[in-house]
Amino acid sequence: MCLAVPGKVLEIEERDGTTMASVDFGGVVKEVCLEYLPDLKVGEYAIVHVGFALQRLDEESARRTLDLFAELGMLQEEFGDPWEAATQAGGAAFDHLDGLGGPREAGR
Repeated sequence: MCLAVPGKVLEIEERDGTTMASVDFGGVVKEVCLEYLPDLKVGEYAIVHVGFALQRLDEESARRTLDLFAELGMLQEEFGDPWEAATQAGGAAFDHLDGLGGPREAGR
């Protein structure tokens, strides 16, 4: 699932002509493009989807949403480590591979 998640802007910088920000999503910090919200400031909150800040959000609403996502385990689902998730699933998603990325031969 791909969520639109509220995050707090920690710092802003220009990178190759694009306004980018470090954004905190309840303890997980990711890089986000601010081109759709160029006037967003450090300390403000925004709804972020697929790496783009889309809408400004007040702090209370952002905190309530982050708390709810955390309670439901949705932040881990959205930002969790995919290798950790595969390990917890017993590696079943990779059972068909031989350990070198190739298909497992019959009888092995």
